[in-house]
Amino acid sequence: MGRVAVVTDSNSGITQDEGEKLGIFVLPMPFTIKDEDYFEDINLTQEDFYKLLKDDVDIATSQPSPDSVKRLWDSVLKDYDEIVYIPMSSGLSGSCQTAIMLSDDYDGKVQVVNNQRISVTQRQSCLDALRLASNGSDAAAIKAVLEEVKFESSIYIMLDTLYYLKKGGRITPAAAALGALLRLKPVLQIQGEKLDAFAKARTVSQGKSIMIEAVKSDMEKRFGGIDPNKCGLYMAYTYDREAAEAYREEVLKAFPGFQIHMDPLSLSVSCHIGPGALALACTKKLKF
Repeated sequence: MGRVAVVTDSNSGITQDEGEKLGIFVLPMPFTIKDEDYFEDINLTQEDFYKLLKDDVDIATSQPSPDSVKRLWDSVLKDYDEIVYIPMSSGLSGSCQTAIMLSDDYDGKVQVVNNQRISVTQRQSCLDALRLASNGSDAAAIKAVLEEVKFESSIYIMLDTLYYLKKGGRITPAAAALGALLRLKPVLQIQGEKLDAFAKARTVSQGKSIMIEAVKSDMEKRFGGIDPNKCGLYMAYTYDREAAEAYREEVLKAFPGFQIHMDPLSLSVSCHIGPGALALACTKKLKF
């Protein structure tokens, strides 16, 4: 049985340091700021990114270049026989489809997983891939398992502001103005391919409750019950860790017996939703 490497991108929330500790290779997502190229967690930190957002600097996101993807794969294949590559959801970026096309040149040695995840749920897929590899599965088998369970995860995100959705052209200025006037806190969801509207909260407290109830419903109706042995629970946030920690305590009270992994949201997502967002996510745990 050959050695299988797990490779992902920085949308997983896995930093370069954490990837090194876990044994996961992380491709940094690129940004263009004032005609200069930046890469997440390489020469663009979370702190620098939010300072630029605060100063209303235009930040353009893009998918990794084909050359950068192939360079990383070629480097990894010097020490491994196969690669499982887990990029961000194909519904949120063209990078997954590009990777699938690039993998055609690798005679099956690179298996690209299109399991429609991002952030903390994408990270969990990487951890699942590591465990499957350690149990003896080859790259093709790991890809098959991860794609089979691609709809067994949910993410709910409450935004603090509609400004960045308006700036990116994802909602109209009139809708953003009305939302600001009514002080609405939109709750979005990622289930499967795309980021969609889920609910509109009048207050932060209501938005937090909506996300908790939505995750409880998913666990009960889709994932086999509100049971830490059956489901994983996760959180993510943009910029305001203190607010995220406070919400984490609320979530733990609502889900006794669970542990919560929490990460900052990837900068590619943060760019479009802005600071102050909170996310709550769950997955159905794989049986090993």
